[in-house]
Amino acid sequence: MINVFENPKALTDIASHYCPGCTHGIAHRLVAEAIDALDIEGQTIGVAPVGCAVFAYNYFNCDMVQAPHGRAPAVATGIKRANPDNFVFTYQGDGDLAAIGTAETIHAAARGENITVIFINNAIYGMTGGQMAPTSIPGQVTTTSPYGRKPEIQGFPLRISEMMATIDGVAYAERVALDNVKNVRRAKVAIQKAFEVQRDKKGFSIIELLSTCPTNWGVSPVTALDYVREKMIPYYPLGVYKDITASKKEASE
Repeated sequence: MINVFENPKALTDIASHYCPGCTHGIAHRLVAEAIDALDIEGQTIGVAPVGCAVFAYNYFNCDMVQAPHGRAPAVATGIKRANPDNFVFTYQGDGDLAAIGTAETIHAAARGENITVIFINNAIYGMTGGQMAPTSIPGQVTTTSPYGRKPEIQGFPLRISEMMATIDGVAYAERVALDNVKNVRRAKVAIQKAFEVQRDKKGFSIIELLSTCPTNWGVSPVTALDYVREKMIPYYPLGVYKDITASKKEASE
């Protein structure tokens, strides 16, 4: 019998603590599949955030380090500089990366640190009860914007991939989504490429994944996928925002 599907070796075999319908589990699998594809498990060091993915270190078979809230890029910088031949990645949510960790993220990118950032954008604070995040979209109802986010009051959301693409030290920035099979397959390609960019010592890479949070959105898992398609993707268009490795022809296309 031909085995056509199996658990990634870089992913541990334990029960998930994530809520039903949350796509953190899919994102974990894609990172593990990229590690397997490049055969770098023994050379990889991950940095876990504070937030729903605070227990990310339980799910990966590579070495993992826990960072203080928002400081994952700073911790990853130290690890990479001390171990330049290792693959170093951070796994961060929007509160960790785009709120308390904004400075660390921007300045690690500005320095061109040769690390890979996996950024989960579910447009809400998950672990702490569903408060408005820097990425909550206009009109989105959260516990701290019960009448919907109003830009004239709470300001506009941060478009992280677009912002990061303007920084010289960034080699690769792409936004993908986890709402259907086609987009999940695209996300897998993007994550593996981000590790390849690091392998080739090109600089900072970031993959933004539009993800779901059915619990704090107050919807079913199926409706949450619809929300990503109908609300999030129009506000956060998918695509490659920067790729210094692409040929001129590819860039023009």
